[in-house]
Amino acid sequence: MRFLLQEFEKIVCAVLFLGMTLIGFINVVVRYATHYSFAASEELLTNGFLLLTVFGAAIAARRGQHLAVTIVQDFLPRPVARAVFLLSVILSVLLLAASAWFSWATLMNQMDSGIRSYALGVPAWWYQIGLPFGFALIIIRYLQHAAETWHPPRQKSQASPSV
Repeated sequence: MRFLLQEFEKIVCAVLFLGMTLIGFINVVVRYATHYSFAASEELLTNGFLLLTVFGAAIAARRGQHLAVTIVQDFLPRPVARAVFLLSVILSVLLLAASAWFSWATLMNQMDSGIRSYALGVPAWWYQIGLPFGFALIIIRYLQHAAETWHPPRQKSQASPSV
């Protein structure tokens, strides 16, 4: 269970990417074999890319690999740099929380209005449902990374040097 909690977004991204690859491959085979296109592939791949992006952002947040301009922070004295870091964490979490909130509002709107997708005719909220949870996961992973950056884990002293 611990593995699943720590690696959830990686598993989601791997499954999404595998599914998207298969859909794209099937579309190519169908197009060349029958001269017709698998019309729903565009809808599925577009929404798959959206989910892949959000859950991939959670992976980047956990690793601390989001794009950041730290040149100013690097030249500041340590107490001021820590304050700037804390401010950036607060602003990032607020932005992600707003993204989660608005994607949740969009999901509720789609459910209430009964809007359907253009190719498959399935409820549009089926594609939207992962976004608010993806943004919430980014917040969690970003806060995990921020906590590790704020209080770095102490290195255990080794009895013998590693060779």
